[in-house]
Amino acid sequence: MKTSCPHKTLRLTALAALVAPTASLAGGFALNEQSASAIGVANAGVAANPENATTVLFNPAGMSQLSGTNLSFGAALLDIDAEAKAGTISAQRQVPQVPIEPAGNGGDIADLAVLPNFYLTHEVNESIDVGFGIHAPYGLAADYENDFAGRFFADKTELTAIAFTPSIALSNGEGLSMGVGLNIIYAEGRLSRYSDPSGIVFRQALAGGADPATAAATAAAVVGSLPAEPYSDVEGDDVGVTFRVGFLYELSDRTQFGLTAQTGTELKLEGDISVSNFPVVSPTGISTTTLTEEVEVPAAIPESITFGARHDLTSDVTLLAGATYARWSRFEELDIRSREGNAGQVSSALGLTPGETESDPISHVTEDWKNTWQFNLGGIWQATPAWAFKAGYAWDESPVQDFVTARIPSEDRHWLTLGAQWKDAQSGWTVDGALGTLIFVDDGKVDDREYSHENPTVQSTPANYQAEYDLSAWSASIQVSKSF
Repeated sequence: MKTSCPHKTLRLTALAALVAPTASLAGGFALNEQSASAIGVANAGVAANPENATTVLFNPAGMSQLSGTNLSFGAALLDIDAEAKAGTISAQRQVPQVPIEPAGNGGDIADLAVLPNFYLTHEVNESIDVGFGIHAPYGLAADYENDFAGRFFADKTELTAIAFTPSIALSNGEGLSMGVGLNIIYAEGRLSRYSDPSGIVFRQALAGGADPATAAATAAAVVGSLPAEPYSDVEGDDVGVTFRVGFLYELSDRTQFGLTAQTGTELKLEGDISVSNFPVVSPTGISTTTLTEEVEVPAAIPESITFGARHDLTSDVTLLAGATYARWSRFEELDIRSREGNAGQVSSALGLTPGETESDPISHVTEDWKNTWQFNLGGIWQATPAWAFKAGYAWDESPVQDFVTARIPSEDRHWLTLGAQWKDAQSGWTVDGALGTLIFVDDGKVDDREYSHENPTVQSTPANYQAEYDLSAWSASIQVSKSF
């Protein structure tokens, strides 16, 4: 039987920890849960309904309709249930003849998340208002169990983003106001997964003269002899800035319209990649080591535009409507790129071209996301001077359409919400509470595969993971507001 040199073969098996693509930490990761008063109506008409200081985020022009100083703060709980359905899982390595063992469904991959927020506005004079906000505009968290059948595509996925939003509004005193604001975003991200060494062992065995059957047997033997599966872990952070401009127009005492637009940006999460359990051959057997390198991971934040309308049907009933268009199509691919000019430990092990960090990245994943719409309808019933009740509905498109990965098993969804508001006009205190549920249109149908950087829509290896996911989510939020 012909095989390649064991020393060289086992060294190259560790390269599979880097060759298999890392999945996206971005995409469909914008969070709706920014304000309990807005969640109560499913964010309907938020660009045209400045109830409180949260208008700093939704439409800074709305600050012109608030008097004095206004404070709003609160938090939302968000729980997304996502679990691969038994009987739908299909997974194979780069060498299909080598089985994946163990091969569990990964369990429920998402934990309960807490999303805090804080907003403040101040009336400088009759024409000028200023404001500030702190909120969590984007986020993602998923963690599979260690025996997950798709662990060569995803293990942990984390994104935490906090935005600081200074804003200013100008009013002409005749029903038209304009506002501008900044979103200064600090983001931290992490991507990890186990890695499959079978493919590179198979190719090396073929290069050494083995036939396909023998090469597959060699791959199985090497995989079985490793003390642990290689594990790739990437962490990084960055600061980005987006700009928001908003307009608010009072058509009459009962009707007004709002429009806001936000620029996009590209976060470059700078940090390190580590590859643990990298096999090392010695005269006494196989041991492992860890490779590291400084890297960056680009992640796109989309441009968006939001339209809102508010109409007081009666003195007690208000109707709200809105729509948001987001340009997620700018998120075409996600690469891990060396910050050491492809000269670090990882790049050197892979044999990457020095200096060609964009054309020859450490890892590549095809995203090819789509632009999305969100449509919102809501209503408010002022039952008594102190109590108001809210309801809302939104249709929310997922940008993940053609390349659905195990990291984000998303689908289009319906968003149903209920809310209640208590207000004490004398003291200026207001309390909002809201509940929401997401009903997904279909099961999340994951079809994770490996694609090359040169041919981003052509599968580069036979490796794949397919499954259908049960998806559901709920949220609960509270908000306290005070006018001074």
